[in-house]
Amino acid sequence: MTPAPLSIAQVFPVRRGGAGEAARFAGAVSDELERRGHEVLRISTGDPVKRMLKGRELDLVHVHDPFAPSAASAALRHSFSLNVATFHEPRERVLATQVARPLVEIFFGRIDARTVTRPQTAELLERYFPAGYEVLGGGAGDGADAKWPAVADELEAIYRGLLARRHPEEGDPEARERISRRPLIEVDLHMHTDHSGDCATPVDVLIQTARDRGLGAIAITDHNEVSGALEARKLAEELGDIKVIVAEEVKTAEQGEVIGLFLEERIPKGLTMAETIAEIRRQGGLVYVPHPFDRFHSVPDYEHLLDIVEEIDLLEVFNPRVALTSFNEEAVRFATKYRIVPAAGSDSHVAQGLGSVRQRIHDFDGPTEFLEAMRDADITRKHKNLVYVQTLKFLQTTGRPKAPKRRVPDAKPVRGGRPRRPGQRRRTSKS
Repeated sequence: MTPAPLSIAQVFPVRRGGAGEAARFAGAVSDELERRGHEVLRISTGDPVKRMLKGRELDLVHVHDPFAPSAASAALRHSFSLNVATFHEPRERVLATQVARPLVEIFFGRIDARTVTRPQTAELLERYFPAGYEVLGGGAGDGADAKWPAVADELEAIYRGLLARRHPEEGDPEARERISRRPLIEVDLHMHTDHSGDCATPVDVLIQTARDRGLGAIAITDHNEVSGALEARKLAEELGDIKVIVAEEVKTAEQGEVIGLFLEERIPKGLTMAETIAEIRRQGGLVYVPHPFDRFHSVPDYEHLLDIVEEIDLLEVFNPRVALTSFNEEAVRFATKYRIVPAAGSDSHVAQGLGSVRQRIHDFDGPTEFLEAMRDADITRKHKNLVYVQTLKFLQTTGRPKAPKRRVPDAKPVRGGRPRRPGQRRRTSKS
């Protein structure tokens, strides 16, 4: 079967009709791809990049020498597609490599495959922007003897390899149909109890607060521990009107944190990311990556995130404890282009923050139904002052994560929402 034609934006780093190595290469490649039946959108410096990208559904955006100011740089800012970059001339750009390198690194972090036309170019880039760079066309540059069909073959393989890494859109139709007839509930997927070293909220206080705030399910994600979640599940089963997903936020050896949902046993910290994910799978759990781009948290870097993209079941696209909005926006962008199910959680370390972010989903039973329910989740946010909840966390834990927690005197549930009378069951929203 002939592979379906692709829709590709080729983004030139010069004005329309401009010359240069990158322009010649991009033009020749675009001609060859069009000859093969692919749809190619050519964008040049000076074009309305944002409007042109937004106006089409593209499989890929291929940028050439995406250094600012250029259309290629602007395309990385506005693209929600998979991005391929080709770097051409082996010359240092002082503005990009010295003055504005931190900003350039952010935008280069959106590149899903990096290619070069010369080995020397790869050597230069690896010095300032470490990553893997694939040499195209045998490293011959874009000279007249370049074999454009062979280069197009290489690029097509890269394009289709990236597209194959996207998650399937269909999910599990049978499970989706099964849950569609169930009532809607609200869930918060990221929170901590006093079984975490940096939290002082007792389990019973957390459960009572969650019930009072109308949550139908919560995931308790203590750091490197499941004892609090297991205790909470037992209490919730006695109450009968709230579900507890047993989870754990695990610190890996060198690749940041990852959450396992639907666990039964504690996963030790300090394993590699691959080993941690394997243990989550062994227990029949789901892989949930929290605050993936927050550079103030322990997170996997972009390269490690790309290494595990097929294994990620859910990606946290909103976390109110993230200091900069742009970190959440990067998560939305990543989830969108790889079709990863988006999720959100309050990451509450004090009861006052519980439920500040929640998802409205159909009621579920087990990880398969939960994942299908999350595909259609309606994420809502409730304003909570970040300084306020962080100050409470500091006061309750002495501000030092490894120090003994303060005893919260006479801890009680934090009221909010519509209180329930004892024995009154949770009201569910109508579909």
